[in-house]
Amino acid sequence: MAFTRSLPNDLTPEQRHVIELAFNNAVRKLALVDRDEPLCDSLAKAMIDLSRRGVTDALALSELTIRRIRASRQ
Repeated sequence: MAFTRSLPNDLTPEQRHVIELAFNNAVRKLALVDRDEPLCDSLAKAMIDLSRRGVTDALALSELTIRRIRASRQ
């Protein structure tokens, strides 16, 4: 399933775009090949949460999400 179809409907087009850019960046940085991997779902949920908390920059969103995911796995 395409990542953008899993985004909530209440996000603005700009928010959706930023989250999509951040998601793609995080997937590359984590060297994830299979987007059906459970980690991708965790990335998406964390990004949506951080976006709703006010993070509007794609690179910052990507980095903060990666940090959050790594911290939760330790």
